[in-house]
Amino acid sequence: MSTFPLQHYFPHASQLVYGCMAIGGEWNTSPLSSEHQKQADHAINAALDSGITVFDHADIYKMGKAEQAFSNVLTQTPSLREKMVIQSKCGIRFDDEFGPKRYDLSSEWIIESVEQSLKRLKTDYLDILLFHRPDPLMDPADIASAMNKLYESGKVKHFGVSNMSALQIQHLQHFTDKPLIANQIEMSLTNLQFVEEGILVGNPEGGSVNFTPGTIEYAVQNGIQLQSWGAASQGKYTGAPVQLNEKEQQTKACVDSLAEKYNVSPDAIVLAWLMRLSANIQPIIGSAKPKRIQSAAAATSIQLTREDWYSLYVLARGAELP
Repeated sequence: MSTFPLQHYFPHASQLVYGCMAIGGEWNTSPLSSEHQKQADHAINAALDSGITVFDHADIYKMGKAEQAFSNVLTQTPSLREKMVIQSKCGIRFDDEFGPKRYDLSSEWIIESVEQSLKRLKTDYLDILLFHRPDPLMDPADIASAMNKLYESGKVKHFGVSNMSALQIQHLQHFTDKPLIANQIEMSLTNLQFVEEGILVGNPEGGSVNFTPGTIEYAVQNGIQLQSWGAASQGKYTGAPVQLNEKEQQTKACVDSLAEKYNVSPDAIVLAWLMRLSANIQPIIGSAKPKRIQSAAAATSIQLTREDWYSLYVLARGAELP
C-alpha cells in the first residue's frame, strides 16, 4: 500500500481513523456512566486490535464526554500515547446564555478549547488540532497567532481544518508558516458531490453540484490528508434499520454482492470504495460496536477493481454517466 499524506508526519499513522464521536454516552451534560465508560473501553481496544492508531475527537463530542471516556485508556496504559495519533477539533459552540449555536475561531476560544480538551484527555499535547468549521468572522492572522502559541508551548504538534474548501485553506495558509496537514470533509456513497464535481465539468447537470471545485486536487498537490467523515453513510448500505428507495436498495444489493466476492463485510466495501481513489482518503469509522469496527477495518486488505468501483458509483448516483 502506498504512503498516504499523514504518514509524512506520523509514520505509524493508520489509513483508517477511529471516530470518537461514537463514545461517551448521550449528547447531554449528565455525568459519564460506568456503562458508557465500559462501552468506550471496548470500542477503543477493538480499534487498537484492528491496527487503527489515529483517533479523531472534537471538543463538542458528547458535550466533552467522548474525550473524557477516551482518557481512561491512556490512564490505564500510558505507553499507548506514543503509539497513537490523537487529533481534536474546535470552533463550534452550542447555544448558551451568551448566544445561539455559532462558530468561533477566535484565538481566545481556540486556546481555551485546546486547554479543556487536554484536560479531559489527560494528555500534554494533541498531535493534530483541526478547525472544525469555517467561521465567517475568523481573522486568519488571529488564528495564526493562536497556532503559534499552541505550537511553541508544545500543546499542539500540527494543525489542519475540517469542512473547508481549497480557497479557504489557501487563504488561512497564507497567514501562517505552520502547514495545514489535513482536511476532514464528508465523502461517501451517499454524499457523492466530491466525485460528481469532477465528472460533470462542462455538463449542465454540474450546476446543481454542491462541492467547491479544486478542493480534492488542492489537497493532493499540497500533501494535505483528506479524511472522510460520514464514510459509512450512517449504515444505510450496511444494515442500518432505515427505509431505502429503489436506487438505495440496488446500491445495497451491490454492496452485499461485493462483500461476498471479496470475503469482507459490507462496511469494509463502502470504506474500500473511498480508499480506491488516488487521493489517499482516510475513512473515519464511527461505530462503538467492536465487531463492526473490526469488520470495517478489513477495508485495508482489499482493493476494488475499476469495474466494481464504477458499479457502485453508478448505482449510488442513480443514473448513467454522461
